[in-house]
Amino acid sequence: MADIDTAHLTPISQNPDIRYLGRILGDVIRAYGGEKLFRQTEYIRSASVDRHRGVAGADEIDTGLEALNLDDTLSFVRGFMLFSMLANLAEDRQGVAQETGATVAEAVARLREHGVSDTAIGDLLDQSLIVPVLTAHPTEVRRKSMIDHKNRVADLMKLRDAGLDETPSGDRIDEALHRQIALLWQTRPLRRERLFVADEVENARAYMQDVFLPVLPMLYARWERVLGHRPPAFLRLGSWIGGDRDGNPFVTADALRHALGRQAETALVHYLDGVHALGQDLSIATGLSQTPQAVLDLAEKSGDNAPSRADEPYRRALAGIYARLCATHVALTGKQPPRPSVLAGEPYASPGDLRRDLVVLANGLADNGAGLLASGGALGRLIRAVEIFGFHLATLDLRQNSDVHERVVGELLKVAGVCDDYAALDEAARIALLRAELGHARLLINRWHEYGEETVKELAIVEAAAQAHALYGPQAITAYNISKAESVSDMLEVNLLLKEAGLFRPGPVPQAAIMAVPLFETIGDLENAPQIMRAYFALPEIAALVKARGYQEVMVGYSDSNKDGGYLTSTWSLNHASRALAKVFAETGIAMQLFHGRGGAVGRGGGSSFAAIRAQPKGTVQGRIRITEQGEVIAAKYGTVESAELNLEAITSAALIATLDHDGLSEADEARFAAAMDMISRDAFRAYRELVYGTEGFNQFFRAATPISEIADLKIGSRPASRSKSQRIEDLRAIPWVFSWAQARIMLPGWYGVGQALGGFADKALLADMAQGWPFFQALLGNMEMVLAKSDMTIARHYAGLVPDEALRESVFGEIRSGWQAAHDNLLSVTGQSRLLANNPALDTSIRLRLPYIEPLNLLQIELIKRHRAGEADERISEGIQLSINAIATALRNSG
Repeated sequence: MADIDTAHLTPISQNPDIRYLGRILGDVIRAYGGEKLFRQTEYIRSASVDRHRGVAGADEIDTGLEALNLDDTLSFVRGFMLFSMLANLAEDRQGVAQETGATVAEAVARLREHGVSDTAIGDLLDQSLIVPVLTAHPTEVRRKSMIDHKNRVADLMKLRDAGLDETPSGDRIDEALHRQIALLWQTRPLRRERLFVADEVENARAYMQDVFLPVLPMLYARWERVLGHRPPAFLRLGSWIGGDRDGNPFVTADALRHALGRQAETALVHYLDGVHALGQDLSIATGLSQTPQAVLDLAEKSGDNAPSRADEPYRRALAGIYARLCATHVALTGKQPPRPSVLAGEPYASPGDLRRDLVVLANGLADNGAGLLASGGALGRLIRAVEIFGFHLATLDLRQNSDVHERVVGELLKVAGVCDDYAALDEAARIALLRAELGHARLLINRWHEYGEETVKELAIVEAAAQAHALYGPQAITAYNISKAESVSDMLEVNLLLKEAGLFRPGPVPQAAIMAVPLFETIGDLENAPQIMRAYFALPEIAALVKARGYQEVMVGYSDSNKDGGYLTSTWSLNHASRALAKVFAETGIAMQLFHGRGGAVGRGGGSSFAAIRAQPKGTVQGRIRITEQGEVIAAKYGTVESAELNLEAITSAALIATLDHDGLSEADEARFAAAMDMISRDAFRAYRELVYGTEGFNQFFRAATPISEIADLKIGSRPASRSKSQRIEDLRAIPWVFSWAQARIMLPGWYGVGQALGGFADKALLADMAQGWPFFQALLGNMEMVLAKSDMTIARHYAGLVPDEALRESVFGEIRSGWQAAHDNLLSVTGQSRLLANNPALDTSIRLRLPYIEPLNLLQIELIKRHRAGEADERISEGIQLSINAIATALRNSG
């Protein structure tokens, strides 16, 4: 025992919140589950902790798991899941996720220190666009009810931090926390029904309402003080929920209209509440102030003739604004707002008109009394909210697969008598035909023809998008993302569909109200992306269109490129494609905007957004970046006001640094590092492809050794787990691919192939230089290190035991285990560490806290899977498997 350093193995004692909440959870388990369950849970917990601490003889101690019957198992798993949830909350409160330098204030100070002028910073922000885009990708296993209860615990803990004994309603805080955790214990963790698109819309809308609406204006007020001037609304909110149809037959035109309608309703109610509050606050009387004529005019136009407010022009003006907002609510949603106005008002034609009225009031306050009331405050935040959110709240993207577009366009052309077999044309012929159709105003749609179901659905989508522009303004939908984009014709097809709804208009300089955005996903797609974009820009009408817009977006996918080529090759291919695309854009004088399709897990582009953005190649950010946020990451990053502040600051500061503060690499270092990465990537790609796609029986091993089939039964999203009925890995979606490997604690997509490639690279000194001085390589290794720390080959061996073919099991798992060891050993060699995460003590502590709580869950899951696959029909077995998946995902945090 004396020879073992256990200081880093006792993290619970380092976080008083975890101790405190853990004690309450123990009390709740004893009260509601009984003394027996409490003692069983405590025995299993302490035995597992002792094993992970290296206590002598702990490996021989009974784990206590075999003593659990099925009912006990369900309760035990819920207990460990809740502990992990509360531990996550406690860590977030302690700022574990906060990174040095990841605020705008720190970024600006750094830039000034490095000689970047305030003018340069201001000029950049004037043309910047930074957008986190919420998606409904199904990786959040927890019900919204569980997340809501957890957030109420967080609110109570904040009151406790403030030294209060009671809540504002008079409850004792300790008792309120016990009640809230008791509610968590008695809340069903699993969904009984699969989510519908409307459910996904509501889940996202709750984050928009409770977090983004209040947080973004508050951040801008903070940034104005840091910058010394008022920047434009460069940080906005995006969403795919209700517009992403790729592989999801349930996203229809009605779903799109529903999503936009609910978002508009949420924004308008927020503005109404803000105006109502201002009306209570701005009790300024004309006899006691100098009121500008513009404010008096607005007051007169309001129709508010109440004698009690006759000398209060700001209140009268706000009453008129409120009435117009109520009319806008009716016009856009078809129903009255919660608190209708007694006054009549004309609906606002645009958010800009609403903003102008509010600015009149702000200018009036600024002109009066030496501007003492012009410090921003609630009115300033409301004006900023209107600038950011408009009437649409979040800009909604459209997305569909290029194969669908090809079939729809083919049917339109055939019915119109233009081309009988569009699919048979080669690329050059397709481009020529599509350009001809885009060059004139004639439409293809025959209103009297009965088109196929797919064509009808796709045409309904673009019609709904046109209606959205008319109702909510052009910011409601700005991008149409094309999955499986492999050619110029793929983008022209989308423009043709947009033209049918009036969203693309021909002319000497064509106009496109919605931009066609190619999504390059596989390794091959990423390699071909530069030449595809060069050919696209070579079309004169497209060059004119894009230059008039000022920029073109390209989306790069992390998930499918990883499944296709492995972690290192995917990451390097994305970097390489970004640099090559930047050159193409520079040649044509067009601003590039990259849209990064990241997931939560490292195998899907996860990890620190701050580090990832900073590690982008020079010239590829330029203040413009969009990033997907999905599944469990939304709750983790944006579940509370505090975590949203932290993460929005991080992506904004990273974009500033990546654009204006270079990594200091010389051209010579950049060239030799890139050459080394080319070699390493080639070797990692070969190792990964040989295992995953070149090993006979690998798919059989994967489907037996991981809970992939059980994950497919989880009701965590509206979208199917696979793109087709095929069992091939190529057709499996990246989310269940990564998620299942994480559950089995193998996490293969986050590291396999890297160890072999690093080990085979002869110049170890060069690797060390890259790890020390290259942000890209640092981020790559840092993310892989986190994954290796969360994986466990001992537990993985138990999952491999689920593979019935012994020869296959030993062969494939032997390759996996040796690959893991190579990744582990070579990472430590390159970084100069003695153990994983030695240089990241906060993350090390966080992961080590969780490991003793995950191992029993894994072992129970394996036994339940064995019984389930053996044909046992007890519903508690299936429930236990799904509970264990939920609990393991909660403990691992970024596993989907």
